[in-house]
Amino acid sequence: MAHPKSKISKTRRDKRRTHYKAKEPPLGACLNCGASKLMHRVCPECGYYRGKAAIEKTEVS
Repeated sequence: MAHPKSKISKTRRDKRRTHYKAKEPPLGACLNCGASKLMHRVCPECGYYRGKAAIEKTEVS
């Protein structure tokens, strides 16, 4: 089996990993209520997706 000729230092390893960053998810405005929501998802505030009711939201009082 192949194996490295010499040990890779922690600094060299971490330099290679600097580009592996978590990106913030893309947010968009809901077309129905204007709340911010994840793209391509049902709006958690009103339950609409692409201008149509996708889920029933009940009022809690």
